[in-house]
Amino acid sequence: MLSSITLVLLFQVAGELVARLFGLPVPGPVLGMVFMLFAFLLKDNLIDSVRPTAGVLLANLSLLFVPAGVGIMRHVDRFLTEGVAIAVTIVLSTILAMLATAWTILWVQKRMHLSDED
Repeated sequence: MLSSITLVLLFQVAGELVARLFGLPVPGPVLGMVFMLFAFLLKDNLIDSVRPTAGVLLANLSLLFVPAGVGIMRHVDRFLTEGVAIAVTIVLSTILAMLATAWTILWVQKRMHLSDED
């Protein structure tokens, strides 16, 4: 399990380094996930070594939201003054993400010549 967590953290650090070195507007952990995806595609047995640890992390994912909840409570006054803007931003970004996802699915279906039944 320790080697799997180390591997995940190494990909995160690699993503963070690339993002900072090249001044990319993409968060380092997101780049790390992309790097890990490519590593999974290149090395078949790598995903099998990470899978058990990933399962444990996903099973306890709710614990990772505790620090975010504490952060929200520490800035409750800010939410009271800027709450409407935050709520509108969350709703609009969610709608845009859903539209982008739907468009991407339709585009991939067209490119792969898939029907709705496929």
